[in-house]
Amino acid sequence: QVQLVESGGGSVQAGGSLRLSCVVSGYTYCMGWFRQLPGTEREGVAVAAIDLANSTIYDPSVKGRFTISKDNAKNIHYLQMSSLKPEDTAMYYCAADPGACASSLWLGAPRYWGQGTQVTVSS
Repeated sequence: QVQLVESGGGSVQAGGSLRLSCVVSGYTYCMGWFRQLPGTEREGVAVAAIDLANSTIYDPSVKGRFTISKDNAKNIHYLQMSSLKPEDTAMYYCAADPGACASSLWLGAPRYWGQGTQVTVSS
C-alpha cells in the first residue's frame, strides 16, 4: 500500500511563498497536487503533476507561479508556490498513481491520496 504524507502548509500574506512536500512510500509513476477550495467537494482540482520522466502539467491558474519537482532519491515531491494570492487559499492534497498522469491523476482519479495540508493566504 502506497502512503503519502504532506507537510509545509501554513499562513502567508499575499505575494509570499510556501513549499509543500509529499513523502511517498512505494512505487508511483505520476505524482501531483490537488486543492480543495473552501466550500467545495473533497477531490478539488488538480493544480500540478509530474511523472517519472519529469514531464509536468499545470493548471492555468497556477502556471508561472507554482513549480512541481521531485527528488527521486528521497521519494519526495514538492510544490513551490510563489506570488501567492488569497484565492490560492485551500486544503492542498498530495496525490499519486501508478499510471500516466494524463489518464489518472489529471482526470481527478489518482489511486492514492495524502491527508491534506492547509494553505491560507491573507490579503
